[in-house]
Amino acid sequence: MAKWWRSLRTAIQYPRPPLSPPQPFHSQSSRYHTIQAIPREVAGRRVSAREREQGRIPAVVFPQSLLDKNPSNGLTSRKRLLTTEKKQIQAILKSVQLPFFCSTTFPLQVRAGSGSSMLLESGTVMPIKIHRSEKTGKILNLVFVWADEGTELKVDVPVVFKGEENCPGLKKGGHLKMIRSTLKYICPAEQIPQKIEVDVSNLDIEDRVYMRDIEVHPSLKLLSKNENLPICKCVATNLDSPEPVATNLERPEPAEV
Repeated sequence: MAKWWRSLRTAIQYPRPPLSPPQPFHSQSSRYHTIQAIPREVAGRRVSAREREQGRIPAVVFPQSLLDKNPSNGLTSRKRLLTTEKKQIQAILKSVQLPFFCSTTFPLQVRAGSGSSMLLESGTVMPIKIHRSEKTGKILNLVFVWADEGTELKVDVPVVFKGEENCPGLKKGGHLKMIRSTLKYICPAEQIPQKIEVDVSNLDIEDRVYMRDIEVHPSLKLLSKNENLPICKCVATNLDSPEPVATNLERPEPAEV
């Protein structure tokens, strides 16, 4: 990482080709949020603590290949240790609320220093984890993945239910048992859906919506060995107790990035 940062500082002193134009992004809301960051050379608790004291949030950007079970070493040079402005991240989270923040792509600009106009690198990224303090809830660090056009990403897409006001089973006094809060897909970076809408307007008591029932863009591939698993079920009240639904969009107290 230090080698990458030193090479960029050297490159600033000489003429160089213009940076690539900004990559396209799918979300309307992300158009108004270009994440600004600066490089950091080292990781560690003390370094990260100092960054947070100065109103910044440590972050890391990985290529998708490094997150796979059998990572390729060919793209390790694209791992970036960065820091972002706390105020900007908080503003983005107010506009693009969880859980949609982690299924939205954002333009990223890496600059030479805080307030600098010198652009070192740009691209498109997608947040994949937000680490918070268990005690205070404050953001400790962020993990992003490169989401440039033409790459494929594994994405946990949030599930949103609609049509509950017309659901026959709910009108009879039943309740909607939500079995899954996200569905995992392999998505081209330019086709990542911010959410999956599940229509429950026709469900009666004991009816279910299955993974196979969801229609998405044909370029998306569902990462499930069994498409016959249910996403939700309309059940009679008090017969079934809702099961807790896990989500991995946020994790407390991580190892420092």
